[in-house]
Amino acid sequence: MAPDLQFRAAEARGSFDEAAFTIDAIVATATPVMRRDAAGPYAEVLDPTAFRLPSLGKGADVPLIDEHQRGSTRHVIGRAFDFRIEDGNVVATQRFSQADDVAPIIARVKDGTLKHFSVGYRVARWQDSNEGGRRIRTAVDWQISEVSLVGQPADPNARRIRNMPNDIEQTGIETPMPPENADAARVRAFAEHTASQVGFTDDEVDDFVRSGLGIDAVRDIAQMRVRERAAAQPRIRTQVGASNDDPAIVTRRMGDAMAVRMGGGEPAPELRAYLADPVMDLMKRSLEMAGVSTRGLSHDDIVMRAMTSSDFPIALGNAMGKVAADAYLASESVLKVLFKSSNLPNFKPSQSIRLGGMGRFEPLTESGEFRHTSRAENGETMKLGTYGQAISASRQLMIDDDLGLLGDMTAALGTAAAQTENDLIVATVTGNPKLSDNKAVFHATRGNIGTAGAPSLTTLDEARKAMRGRTDLDQKTLINVQPKYLVVGPELETEAEQLLAAIYASTTADVNPFSGRLTLLVEPRITDKSWYVFGDPARTPALQFAYLSSAPGVQIQRTEAWDVLGTKWRAWLDFGCGWLDWRGAQFNAGEA
Repeated sequence: MAPDLQFRAAEARGSFDEAAFTIDAIVATATPVMRRDAAGPYAEVLDPTAFRLPSLGKGADVPLIDEHQRGSTRHVIGRAFDFRIEDGNVVATQRFSQADDVAPIIARVKDGTLKHFSVGYRVARWQDSNEGGRRIRTAVDWQISEVSLVGQPADPNARRIRNMPNDIEQTGIETPMPPENADAARVRAFAEHTASQVGFTDDEVDDFVRSGLGIDAVRDIAQMRVRERAAAQPRIRTQVGASNDDPAIVTRRMGDAMAVRMGGGEPAPELRAYLADPVMDLMKRSLEMAGVSTRGLSHDDIVMRAMTSSDFPIALGNAMGKVAADAYLASESVLKVLFKSSNLPNFKPSQSIRLGGMGRFEPLTESGEFRHTSRAENGETMKLGTYGQAISASRQLMIDDDLGLLGDMTAALGTAAAQTENDLIVATVTGNPKLSDNKAVFHATRGNIGTAGAPSLTTLDEARKAMRGRTDLDQKTLINVQPKYLVVGPELETEAEQLLAAIYASTTADVNPFSGRLTLLVEPRITDKSWYVFGDPARTPALQFAYLSSAPGVQIQRTEAWDVLGTKWRAWLDFGCGWLDWRGAQFNAGEA
């Protein structure tokens, strides 16, 4: 796409040559001219040494046009040629046509009535710089396309010439300093008065007047300069109010404030502006940010429109998600530390492959030949399931601003999700399912069932010896499982605490070897006197759980409700758990 055609005007130079029908004119100078683009005002400079003509070579010329009227050949009144640099300016000779319809124009040039020549040019390359806080754009590769004879320079604020092809932009015309009228005097007085505050130089003030900028445009430049200076000054501040500039930030803060009102807690300083706002006011603010007027709307209309035409459901959903997540985390089973966590991409059965050890190095033969070995492997299968519930938030709850009740309902969803997860976890630990070898996790042939009895030095010693002696899949390589967790139900809690308590023994026989070595986990869903010992899951993982990778933990989502007068919310959990290997666990049925 070709650069836009632009124009600058200059006065004729010298007198009209009657014999040759020519006159010389300065068509371009390096004088800065104030422009404005999407980034704000800037000073445009044409480098006189960097111009070129559409066609190169000696004698190259461009059309001489009447008032930039490029739509008809009748407006071509001559040619401009012999472009050269004189005293740092671009000068050209203008040769007029001797046609009859051009004679009246030549007469006005002779008597000085018409003396302004405007060059049309396109800029191919700019060079940006900054001097004294003023943005400068220098044209370092620009092309002269035409020269026009004009009655007076066009309005520099004009932006488009409608009778030119392709709606080519006209961004301004450079003119000599005009006599100052009342508007120009106001611009100068304002610029000089604010010079000390915003840093306007005398040259800039002259540029404002020369380019014909209005008082409003200069005021905008001054305000922008003030903002730039303020941004350059380092400062530390705490924002305690809302940000009205970014709707996403406002929506997030509204959600966080509602979460505090639902579930309690200490609010961040930026949330305090929303804590006292009723739900109805938050809905109105969301609608206004979306461009929806709330004037004259009833409460029912505000609720309906806020839920369908604004970001309020996002804020409310975020708040409910935080409350549900807090309740979910607070209700997690202590047994989750026994599991290795992972994420699954879908609901298909997932098989976890476990490779055995490499055994031991074999001695090399005299020829240095290495013997190849193989690794045993097994795989256990796990599959995700989806569990969920739904609640309804009535219009009355919203109108009555009862976020406490909504928070209680949401927290109950989070707790229900955790309870569901806990049931699955405990069922996996205590259910003793069959593994891929078609034997139960705890089986006599595996040696991972201890002599029945309550936790004691004797029974724990037996469990530790059994776990230390475990071998890998090749049944040769010792994996040395180190006991880390003791799992009991409430029936054995007191005994287990006494057993693991630190005792300052006076004799060797009184030393408690398990003090500080085992971590006690009490799971209330274990209702009998059975107990378990587990190794560190980071080293010898025995169990695993997984979430859907795109939705870990409890999820909250709004759904359209036509059967109730209000809003429905659904909560769900994509979760699965299972065994990886039996070697990291030991079971004891306890006392009968």
